Amino acid sequence: MDDFNQIEVPPSFVALFTSPSGRLTEPMRTVRERYELCEDMAQLLSEQASVAQFKTGGSERDVLAAMERGLGDAGSLQPQECTWVVTRMAEVLGWPLD
Repeated sequence: MDDFNQIEVPPSFVALFTSPSGRLTEPMRTVRERYELCEDMAQLLSEQASVAQFKTGGSERDVLAAMERGLGDAGSLQPQECTWVVTRMAEVLGWPLD
């Protein structure tokens, strides 16, 4: 079966599923599905993060940390996926990560 798909998974996400020897630890189909989920989460939560930052007056860093904790507590994402989602949210929002 051909694994052709129009969705291009960024290297930063593929790295989450790559062993030290450079081989994927999951089938590409699974990586792509997880990427779609994580990208959707990042896009959806970006607005929520922006609103939370405005309402609380907290720093962008604090809001992102709280969002990452919330993602981890939800249990639907692996820890490395939570970190990727928060990094992507920061990119979408134009917020620094350091």
